[in-house]
Amino acid sequence: MPPEQTLLLLRYMIMAREFDAAMLRLYRQGKAFGGVYSQLGNEATSVGSAYALDPKRDVLFPMHRNIGAHFVFGQNLDQLMVNHLAREGSQMRGTDGTGHYADETLRIYGNVSHLGAMIPVAAGFVLASRMRGEDCVAMTYIGDGGAQVGEVHEALNFASVHKLPLVLIIENNQYAYSTPNSLEFACAKLSDRALGYGIHGETIDGTNVETVYEACSRAVQRARAGEGPSIIETITMRLRGHAEHDDFAYVPKEMLAEWTAKDPVETYIKTLIKRGAITEDDVQALKKGTLADMIQAIDRALERPWPAAEEGFRNVFIEG
Repeated sequence: MPPEQTLLLLRYMIMAREFDAAMLRLYRQGKAFGGVYSQLGNEATSVGSAYALDPKRDVLFPMHRNIGAHFVFGQNLDQLMVNHLAREGSQMRGTDGTGHYADETLRIYGNVSHLGAMIPVAAGFVLASRMRGEDCVAMTYIGDGGAQVGEVHEALNFASVHKLPLVLIIENNQYAYSTPNSLEFACAKLSDRALGYGIHGETIDGTNVETVYEACSRAVQRARAGEGPSIIETITMRLRGHAEHDDFAYVPKEMLAEWTAKDPVETYIKTLIKRGAITEDDVQALKKGTLADMIQAIDRALERPWPAAEEGFRNVFIEG
């Protein structure tokens, strides 16, 4: 991968990390609305997977832990801050504070709270795209817990039969809320299920952004060549609770320490410094600049008025 691309991956990952930190502060101040779902430990999966797509022709169905993917597809800080702070100009009109929005201009559609329901929607999107003669690959995500939902199986079976260009990233971050993998499924790997659908499946290190990018690039190439869907299982660790109300005391401290040492952002920084692609001063400047951009976006969002109260009734009632 050319050095300029590796630096871009790092930039997106640092943006995702700083966005998480900003949302945590705003949540504690009572300024962020809805749940705050950290993607701490999952930045490499989020960024590396989306970077394998072509934002001009492909489509992204991200989950609540995929803010990094939003950045890859061109979503700007101002729009995300307005959304999460429920101010005027929010794509959810102030009625929601998380990621339940669609931005057709950027080909981002996410996320459905009943997460398994995103896979049939993504499959339907690329089916319609195929019928229109378009070259479009859909990428969507599900967690290790959500992967047990019936809709996921139904959609994957349908997509496999029709060889739809769909890439499913299963983010295995060890726990479905407080339920460990051992109580979620009996197979050795979630990617093993691909065999039953007659499609490609593989399990990779989800903390290595280049590994994720390479595996997802191959999956996108297969999809574009008419070879059907792929399951890419990324092994990561959710380093905070399910949301900020959850103290994740159920995670053994030794396990948390082990995965903290594999921090995808800091590990990649060390890798790029060792390669000579970046210096420690460059890293500090990048972090400082990203934080400054984040603070400015927050200030601009907080200066906006609240949406009109009438927005809360739109699309709820049908007159007459």
